Amino acid sequence: MLFKNILLTLDQDLNQLINSEFSGNPQIFESSWFELTDQQKEFQQLARRFAREEIVPVAAAYDRSGEYPFPLIKKAWELGLINGHIPQEYGGMALSNFDTCLITEELSYGCTGVGTAMEANSLGQMPVILAGSDAQKRKYLGRMTEEPLMCAYCVTEPGAGSDVAGIKTRAVKMGDEYVINGQKMWITNGGKANWYFLLARTDPDPKCPASKAFTGFIVDADSPGIQIGRKEMNMGQRCSDTRGITFEDVRVPKENVLIAEGAGFKIAMGAFDNTRPPVAAGATGLAQRALEEATNYALERKTFGRVIAEHQAVSFLLAEMAMKVELARMAYQRAAWEVDQGRRNTYYASIAKAFAGDIANQVASDAVQIFGGNGFNSEYPVEKLMRDAKIYQIYEGTAQIQRLIIARELLGRFKK
Repeated sequence: MLFKNILLTLDQDLNQLINSEFSGNPQIFESSWFELTDQQKEFQQLARRFAREEIVPVAAAYDRSGEYPFPLIKKAWELGLINGHIPQEYGGMALSNFDTCLITEELSYGCTGVGTAMEANSLGQMPVILAGSDAQKRKYLGRMTEEPLMCAYCVTEPGAGSDVAGIKTRAVKMGDEYVINGQKMWITNGGKANWYFLLARTDPDPKCPASKAFTGFIVDADSPGIQIGRKEMNMGQRCSDTRGITFEDVRVPKENVLIAEGAGFKIAMGAFDNTRPPVAAGATGLAQRALEEATNYALERKTFGRVIAEHQAVSFLLAEMAMKVELARMAYQRAAWEVDQGRRNTYYASIAKAFAGDIANQVASDAVQIFGGNGFNSEYPVEKLMRDAKIYQIYEGTAQIQRLIIARELLGRFKK
């Protein structure tokens, strides 16, 4: 009887506390989380409508044809959904990394091939945003806000992907110019770019450390000596333009060097801290789409007299998918928030990129499983999602490279 009275008293006290302390302040329960600003909600909703009304209806056709989605890019440019990072003084909106991630997730929900084509602009621009002079920014960023142009991050080579220090493209100074020779590979927007950020070796000494051996250049895509290779037909994200590019005696004026000779490696790597959160956001958008497609299908498809969502095996699978999507979203938002605070976010950016890339593959694969035989068929959307997801474990630093970075950052904290 005494124990029952104690429980009753505790219950009354708890109800009184809730009524007196929290009734006038419903936000008290959300004090440990955050709320999007009205502007962020507007951007998110605009991108969401654009993805569902403009991208989703044509995504499968672009996947089949491999055609570059310039009509969609042009519409997105007109709506201010791309080039969000560009500072206001150069005609941009100066959106935060967090803001652009919200947009990227929504666009990637529609099609990550389209999303990658758009997001490649941010990667190409980021070295200029971070390290460009006022004149360089005004010339190369400014033109991106005047018309729907594309740019590209021209670093990867046939024999140097994750091993950036293995780059063999050479730049030799001759008077007031640099002469560049070499080959790049897997360059997104390679055949559509107006200009490239290019990383090349300027110190021929093989013992020179990477932090001093490479230089970053801005290279106009119409420069004589540039040969653009054929469009690669990839497993997924097929409408994104991916090509090899050859540079033969390409002359670049010295005023197109970013910061100074030898600063290129740090610039190239620094850009990833800003661009890996949006890549993670794109992977999350794909996973969200896969979750929604699988959930809707599970609520319609019937087996043994009831919808398959009522079978515990399927409902638990959906629950696991939902958990992964929510955690991936939190990861990219943390990484974006960190860099917006002006802090080095390498640790969080790599966690977000690695985790979101992995879950995009897992959730897409699980969606195919829920669709059963239909999921293996190209007439249903999840087959494309599974193909599109794979590249998130490869580009902008493989899943394995991200783990090396995370381990290095983690151990570095403990060694201090």
